[in-house]
Amino acid sequence: MKRTFAVRHGTGLLATSIALGLLWPISARAYRPFDSTDAAVAAKGEMEIEFGPLGFVKEGTDRSLVAPSVIFNWGFADRWELVLEGRNFVQLDTHASPRFSIEDNALSLKTVLREGALQEKTGVSIASELGTLLPAINGESGAGVQEAIIVSQRWPDLTVHLNGAVAWTRAHRLGLFGGAIFEVHDAWAVRPVAEVFVEGEHDMPTTVSGLVGAIWRVRDGLSFDAGLRLARAGGVNTTEVRAGLTWAFSIGFPK
Repeated sequence: MKRTFAVRHGTGLLATSIALGLLWPISARAYRPFDSTDAAVAAKGEMEIEFGPLGFVKEGTDRSLVAPSVIFNWGFADRWELVLEGRNFVQLDTHASPRFSIEDNALSLKTVLREGALQEKTGVSIASELGTLLPAINGESGAGVQEAIIVSQRWPDLTVHLNGAVAWTRAHRLGLFGGAIFEVHDAWAVRPVAEVFVEGEHDMPTTVSGLVGAIWRVRDGLSFDAGLRLARAGGVNTTEVRAGLTWAFSIGFPK
């Protein structure tokens, strides 16, 4: 899940692990381009890679490229997955220091508490995600933890995912997050999507954010996405453009 409870000002260097991850063959369902997530996990014996090769962020007067962002989701057991994520920021202002940083790093454990509509059963799907907020490289040095509950429901024409999270942030402050994803008609190859969320830390401005975009399911296991996010915190406006793909594959473990 893509929550870090911190305003970003850094930029980044390409991680070797990201490049190595792209050597795997891959098949899955996207949870790009959102900050929230859904109440589903990768199937046992599968790896899902959510890859954003290039994005753009304008926060106040600061402009950065996100090149790339990556999330690895490994289904290591029934109803369980391990998630490793990070984003590589490149500051476009050549006088900025540091110009490169790898931020939003996290290692999480996610489990489905109740199987429901997302698992082709009845009722809501409920999941929990416990994560460690890892220090940035050339950025924020602290570490933290977070716990989230995700509730998803699917109807014929609409799917909704609700997220609530509490964190002890990298700056060692209490952080709270609440978000909702809306997806139109899951059966469509190209479906409109939207997201809203509010997040904040103790003694820090609250961020209010909205995203609109689309997900194109090319085939089972391969989806492309794009989104435009607008946010405001403490009088500072943020504009972010996201585009990428989700690709999944079996790593040969028995199901």
